[in-house]
Amino acid sequence: MNVLGISGSMQPNGNTAYLVKKILEAATEANAEATCEFVSLGGHHIYPCTGCLQCREKKECVITNDDWGKVAEKVVECDVLVIGTPVYYYDVCGQMKNFIDRTYSLWHDRKLSGKYVVTVAVNGDCGADRALETLEGFANAHEFIYAGSVTGKAFLPGDIANDKAALEAADKIGQKIATLG
Repeated sequence: MNVLGISGSMQPNGNTAYLVKKILEAATEANAEATCEFVSLGGHHIYPCTGCLQCREKKECVITNDDWGKVAEKVVECDVLVIGTPVYYYDVCGQMKNFIDRTYSLWHDRKLSGKYVVTVAVNGDCGADRALETLEGFANAHEFIYAGSVTGKAFLPGDIANDKAALEAADKIGQKIATLG
């Protein structure tokens, strides 16, 4: 089983990355045969979708001067996607939105259909529910099999390590996805 964790935060080692990594660690501990990989969108350049619709005919995104292709390849190859975002103004962050919009190029041939997905949102105070709705909308559009979600509370760097409920949920969902596939 191939598990891919993606953090949409521009902070490669921020609170969202920490929580996604905790899920991957729990999956690896529960299933030694699971291959887990972590990708931070921080440090990757993913341009917005231009709405050109050329991907409908070409079956791939025609924007090739960014890092989208490398990330998309990993998403297509995984069995389970753990996708996390920090919450900015009650929704996913901009880099995550670019990622979601660019997956339209994968939608035409249903390249993600039947994969499992876990959604993760980390907010400072509120807004995680709406961000999770956005991630679930992405998952539903691509016909993922929903395996659960984790919400964390963290504002300052490292705060997520103090959110015992989020860490317990991450451990539980990691153990669950270790049995999938």
